[in-house]
Amino acid sequence: MTNKEIGELRRRMKPDRTNLTAVYGCYVASSGEVLSTFREPFGLMTEEDKEKYLAIFRRALSGTPDKNLLDLSFTTKQVADSDEHRLLMSLRDSELQDLEARQAFYQKAVESLHLEGSYLLLLACDSYDVPHRGKDDSLQADASDEVFTYIVCVVCPIKEGKVELGYFPGDNEFHCAAGQTVAPPELGFLFPAFDDRAANIYNALFYSRKANEIHQEFIDAIFH
Repeated sequence: MTNKEIGELRRRMKPDRTNLTAVYGCYVASSGEVLSTFREPFGLMTEEDKEKYLAIFRRALSGTPDKNLLDLSFTTKQVADSDEHRLLMSLRDSELQDLEARQAFYQKAVESLHLEGSYLLLLACDSYDVPHRGKDDSLQADASDEVFTYIVCVVCPIKEGKVELGYFPGDNEFHCAAGQTVAPPELGFLFPAFDDRAANIYNALFYSRKANEIHQEFIDAIFH
């Protein structure tokens, strides 16, 4: 994917442009135990929450190609018949609504990741009505070439805050507790790739926050 293609998708990550319907998540403890999974309807979120989620997903499309943004290629044999490609296609074709596929993906991802502390794995699916690009390089919204449906995944560390006294509505009491915040993504990916402004199911775009730590174990587990 080129910088221009990556930027075109990144600009979609705005509440008034995206077609996200829900954000799916998996909260994992430092021990590797899955503490919870959830589905948050995008339309029911506050504007602030929408902005926060989309900012996180935008980070997985930020960086420098060939450094912390890597093109991953499947072989023809994998695309024709492999568990790893079939799983990603099931997630994408079902727009993440396939519960069995989501659970299988969570299991693969969690078993491969070795991060310090707990983390949050987030998934979203967007369908982009790709506008035609004119000879002057302008985008013509009323002339669409195709619909590009893709999934984006991010893995975000959970940071522990200071222990402070806070109110717990369920107990109607004040207790001391440490706040938790979601940090920027450590890694993530987009599938399929948006090559020549169209879906390329032979490729995925992988993101790593640090160019020298690409989390090969995650790449091996998910993409083989």
